[in-house]
Amino acid sequence: MSHPYSLRQRLGSGKLLSAPGVFDMISARVADAMGFDALYMTGYGTVASHLGLPDAGLATYSDMVGRVGLIAGGTKAPLIADGDTGYGGLLNVQHTVRGYEKAGAAAIQLEDQEFPKKCGHTPGRRVIPCADMVAKIKVAVESRDSSDFLIVARTDARTTLGLDEALRRAEAYAKAGADVLFVESPESEAEMEKICRSFDQPLLANIVEGGRTPVLSAARLQELGYALAIFPAAGFLAVGAALRRCYGAIHATGSTAGQDIEFYDFMEFSKLMGFEQVWQFEREHAALESSV
Repeated sequence: MSHPYSLRQRLGSGKLLSAPGVFDMISARVADAMGFDALYMTGYGTVASHLGLPDAGLATYSDMVGRVGLIAGGTKAPLIADGDTGYGGLLNVQHTVRGYEKAGAAAIQLEDQEFPKKCGHTPGRRVIPCADMVAKIKVAVESRDSSDFLIVARTDARTTLGLDEALRRAEAYAKAGADVLFVESPESEAEMEKICRSFDQPLLANIVEGGRTPVLSAARLQELGYALAIFPAAGFLAVGAALRRCYGAIHATGSTAGQDIEFYDFMEFSKLMGFEQVWQFEREHAALESSV
């Protein structure tokens, strides 16, 4: 089970937290076994993995909160979970925040896009009025049971309304009580530097390989002033490439024999999935079974 309420302390350590994107239980267990300080449940990856659909507002609260519970319950690192727009109005935001916290997440990310939302590095995103998002943040803060359950406020205003409007919104969201600020899709290192100069609160950098924002080193991100970097797409893009290579070989030759494919060791993978506990249970109860 997760220990979610250590995330605030970890963010205050002064060290950049790099959180890989997880999207199912295999990716979550692989990442968690490596000892990351935090994990990020990517909306794009979760919707793609769970439903095979684009991240375009098609997944419901019920679709997502169930995945939060599975991932948080099966990992130790604090989980930051994508909550999209809160799945509706203010009452929905209250329900979503309470549900994500109860499911074991350490933080929920809420964004100011119009519904239906779109992935942050794709075109055509529109944002709701700033005052409406401020109300959502205030409700989110009021709805949590513990102040250690963090509210990550994301603005998508940069792409359509410009960086100055995005900064104005982030300031308003901070005043409304957001714990972490997430200015989505800055388009240059200079813009990232300006964002970091503008705030004292923890800032989140969204690093998407092939996206709109420069992919910088951890040292540079920390130097700029970011407290947290998420890598939502890295995992599923790497997995997609590996699957295409593996399945392509099977399709081309009818077998994996003689193919240049890197495989996770089967026994090690089985241990990662918890088979050691199954084997131990069977050893301990073998005598009982034989006596029946």
